[in-house]
Amino acid sequence: MMEKGDSSQKLYKRMRLWEFPDQYVVEPTDGSSGSCLEISRVDGSMKLIGSYLLVITERESVGSYMGHPIFKVSSMKVFPCDHSLKNTPVEQKKMEAEFSALLNVAEKTPGLYFSYDVNITLSAQRLHDLGDESKLLPLWRQADPRFLWNNYMMEVLIDHKLDPFLLPVVQGSFHNFQAAIGKDIVDVTLIARRCNRRTGTRMWRRGADTDGFVANFMESEQIIQLNGCTASFVQVRGSIPLLWDQIVDLTYKPKFEIPRVAERHFLDLRKKYGNVLSVDLVNKHGGEGRLNEKFANAMQHVDGDDVRYFLLNEKDEKVEVQLGVVRTNCIDCLDRTNVTQSMLGRRMLEFQLRRLGIFDAEETISTHSNLDESFKILWANHGDDISIQYSGTPALKGDFVRFGKRTVQGIVNDGRNALMRYYLNNFVDGTKQDAIDLMQGHYIMSVSRDMTATSQKGGIEAIASFPLALGLILTGLFFATLSLGRVMPVINHDLRYEIRVKEHNGTPKGVYLQYVYKMVQNDVWNLLFSLIWASISLAIAALVKANGRMFCNRPRLHQSRR
Repeated sequence: MMEKGDSSQKLYKRMRLWEFPDQYVVEPTDGSSGSCLEISRVDGSMKLIGSYLLVITERESVGSYMGHPIFKVSSMKVFPCDHSLKNTPVEQKKMEAEFSALLNVAEKTPGLYFSYDVNITLSAQRLHDLGDESKLLPLWRQADPRFLWNNYMMEVLIDHKLDPFLLPVVQGSFHNFQAAIGKDIVDVTLIARRCNRRTGTRMWRRGADTDGFVANFMESEQIIQLNGCTASFVQVRGSIPLLWDQIVDLTYKPKFEIPRVAERHFLDLRKKYGNVLSVDLVNKHGGEGRLNEKFANAMQHVDGDDVRYFLLNEKDEKVEVQLGVVRTNCIDCLDRTNVTQSMLGRRMLEFQLRRLGIFDAEETISTHSNLDESFKILWANHGDDISIQYSGTPALKGDFVRFGKRTVQGIVNDGRNALMRYYLNNFVDGTKQDAIDLMQGHYIMSVSRDMTATSQKGGIEAIASFPLALGLILTGLFFATLSLGRVMPVINHDLRYEIRVKEHNGTPKGVYLQYVYKMVQNDVWNLLFSLIWASISLAIAALVKANGRMFCNRPRLHQSRR
């Protein structure tokens, strides 16, 4: 019998191969703690890739879900495990530095929530329907993998069977409040769960992929608890489930590109939620109109039916079951979508309160000022949280949700947020997209050589820099103005009208005004310089406009085939 070998010399039994244009990466997936191996496709050189530890360092209590405490991540910290890389070449160290910089961006990921006691990835209905055996499993095994923000990051711990360290984290929103209705106290909770299948930023993740997963897909659940009873209503939002994009190119509204329709999304929705009632808020004209037409064609084979809601009585018995889901979308599934979902949530809450005997037939939320105000704030904060994660700013039209009408301050805030979105979309979100994809495992776990080899790119792409281009444009305008300024005083000084007498054979025939202007040679050169500088500025501006995509902050990592 062969003696058992040294554990440190064991062969890896399972590995994942990542294939990229310039390299292969082999990642051990059998529970070992080994580093990934990078193999160059150019010269066959090999090197190990370091790993990192992401730790939640601060938390805050934000309320409870089904009677269990919920916490929000206040801060995270990345700790590198890269001592083995200290003696690596300078190029590798530079790559690792850029990788670390992306993880520093990931440290600021907003809207992360967790619980030690309850699975917040599941709705109240799905949580109630868990079998006794499932309830005994670790939380990560009960979880819906779509809503596990750290699903990919837990893989190594799962392989090591470290269940006590596996904390499911959800990205989304969590808010609740209590309000008095006569002698009764109603507890209202609104929770959002972001899907991890097509995560990203507003302009870099649009539409659906070939598997039917859509960008900015969120499950929003409104829960009320009253006199021992629990009622919940689930809605979803998500990008238009077509294969389309809208790549930033420095214009305020980039053109829509619609290659073809994908239908798997609604098949998946029906499988997970039952009936699907789709609400489309997209404009009927322009670029949005094209999307609306394609979406309408795709929806011809989708049946919308009864949705209802979930209700448990005081004995924890099911009285009602939600049979389907309302899916709402506009272009970004942020502003118009949140207004509409808040209205649906309001109507459903009124219906549930009537069912529980708290409201009479004519009673509404607006007749109870404390409940009405708290409900508006609940949905306004909900919309802001979701919008910040996707677009980088609070939701537009938030004043309509918060106050029930448009306000001057709300319009001013919308203008400021719209400008901020433009800036973030064009000059920040590319890097943020890379950080998100690294955390979700959608891209390779190290910095690609493409990130440090921009000098190898040809043409405009090799020199494209919006700050540099803007600086040159402003410099040209400055010198054009300066040169023109030296000409104008001379023009004003030498500009005059003189009275002239028209004569014929020495005899006066009339009087007329003559415009007299004298320009010295230096002034001609100043005017010429002004025109040259102005032309340079206009030429650079035209170049930037014609090649807008090259001057934007774009994602730079190669996509994996995970």
